[in-house]
Parts: sequence; structure tokens; C-alpha cells
Amino acid sequence: MTAESDTPDMRPTVQPDMQSGKQSGMQPDMKSGMKSGGQAEAMRAAVFAVSVPLPGCEDEASAVQGGDRACASPERTGQEHGPVRRIITMEALNALGVRHGWTARQLERQALRSGVMPERYVRNANHLDCAQQLCLLDAHVLLVGLGGLGGYVLELLARMGVGTITGADGDAFVPSNLNRQLLSDESRLHVPKAQAAADRVAVINSAVTFIPLCEYLSGERMRALCRGKTLVVDALGGLQYRLELQQAAAQAGVPMVTAAVGGLSGYVAVVMPGETGPAELLGTGGAAEDVLGTPAPVVACAAALQCAEIMRLITGKHQAGGQGAPHAGAERDRGILFFDLADRTFQNVRLG
Repeated sequence: MTAESDTPDMRPTVQPDMQSGKQSGMQPDMKSGMKSGGQAEAMRAAVFAVSVPLPGCEDEASAVQGGDRACASPERTGQEHGPVRRIITMEALNALGVRHGWTARQLERQALRSGVMPERYVRNANHLDCAQQLCLLDAHVLLVGLGGLGGYVLELLARMGVGTITGADGDAFVPSNLNRQLLSDESRLHVPKAQAAADRVAVINSAVTFIPLCEYLSGERMRALCRGKTLVVDALGGLQYRLELQQAAAQAGVPMVTAAVGGLSGYVAVVMPGETGPAELLGTGGAAEDVLGTPAPVVACAAALQCAEIMRLITGKHQAGGQGAPHAGAERDRGILFFDLADRTFQNVRLG
């Protein structure tokens, strides 16, 4: 597997702890599923007790406590839930964790189940309700490639609150990565990208578990890692392994969000299991990026579009009316979105 990189043949030494994903402080939170009902209720009560009215909703401070409440108005989400009324500040959440030994992941989960939006996500509240934010927290995404596209995608997923991210890349940073790869800097040259990714997530969001894999994926290893994931993100460079990743995701029965860039243009697509994807049309020859280059703005744009699709897929915002009914624009969403920053054009092309 080659990630979006200038040194596809580089193979840094694999760190044993990174290879297995067993990094200190990076383990998935297994305790939340083991909490008894009484413990969970105690946690939810504690969270609600220290929550505060959302600014502008002070007159509704007596909102119903507890229960699986949503946090965005029905007019904005189409769902039959109450509006955002309460938040828990980061200071209060951290204090509860210190006092009771609860993790940030556990506390955020119980806050969202109580209809209380953690302060770090309050700017999401006009777009996502608490149930949808909880979907992000409970998701497990496989991100293949931690270079140009992957670095920006990782940053956005961690800030969105995607709860578990497995990130794979066997490459290390070199000077020609510095023009666009968010995880790179002058002090990290020759540092494995998976290590840089783990360090970055750790300082962004303590409720997010990142499992770093300092390896190139292919074959059965790739197929095994796709299984059981919420979705797969293709942040590879070049063309060699894209079709294999698409097929692995399809065999696992999970959606894949893919993107590629070259010069100031690129594409983004969602490939559902069994559907035709861009990799089937592009072959495995030389990549456009090798000739046209990869300026920073086009990489960031493609990654942002990927994350918008990821958010829609995980939260169900690509559907409306419940019961899996597609929204009115579903046919449009099934195509490949091509964009060109040189002339500011975007065009959706339907496959099949």
C-alpha cells in the first residue's frame, strides 16, 4: 500500500507497539460497554447536574432531564426531537473524570444520551443532534493513508468526534511532503506518519481512540481490517492499491469514501458495496499527481469534501424520512464529484 506520498518505496522500521495498535493511552474504551445500568444512570445524572443552559436558552433551563434527547430543532433535522438546551463545559466534564475515574469517552457518551451537548461540539448543534453526534462517537473508521489527504481527513475526523480511527501508513515524512501534508513539519522529517498521526489525535480530542498501524496494507490484511468498520476512507496516493481497497470494503459490506487530486483538480466519491467506483475506471498506471503536482489547497479541499461525506454517512444525514428512505438528492449523491479550483467549477457525474 502506498499512501499519498513522494517516497512510495520507503519502508521505515515498524514499531511493534504501533503495528499492533497497542500504544499507551490509545486503547479503545472498553469500560463503557461494561457499565451496569446503575453506574450508567449515575454518570448521566452527574453529567446533567453540572450541565448548563445553552446561551439563549436560559428560560428553558427546566428542560426534561435524562432520556435519549436530541439536540437540534426538528425544522433543521427533520427529526422529532427537542432543540438544544443544555451543554456541559469542558472544565466540568474533566472535573467529573478526575473525581470519579471516568474517561472522556464515557462522559461524552452519557452526556449525549442525556441530551446534553459537550462544549467542544456546540458549534455542531445547528447541524447535528445529540443522537447523530453519538453516532460519530460510536463509529470506527479505517483510514488508509496518512499523508496529504489522510492528514487532513484525520484532523477533521478527530475534531468531528469520530470515536475510533484505525490509521494505516508505512511511510515516513520527507522534505517534499512539507508543502501539503498537515501532519508533517520540519521537526518530524523521517518520523513515521502513523506515529505523527497518533501524536496529533492525542492533543486534539481525548475522547477519540486512534489505532496507528505503521504498515502498507494489501491482501488479507487489508480485507481483515475492513471488516467490522463503520466505513473505509481511501486516502491513498497513486492508483496501484485503490481498486484492491474498494473491493476489500465491498467484501466487508461497508461504504468507502474515496478521493484523488492532481494539480488544482480532483474528485470525491462514495462507493457503496457492489457499486462501481472510480478505481475501476482509472486503472493502475501512473497517477496524475506525479505529473501535475499536489498544491496544498487542492488536497485540503478534497479532504474536506471527503469528511462531509463521512459525516453524512455515519449520522444518516444522507437519508430522510427514516427506515432507510433516500432523500430527494440521493441519485445525485451517487456520482463522482469532480472539482477544479483553477476555474472554480464542481460537477457531479453519475456512474452506471
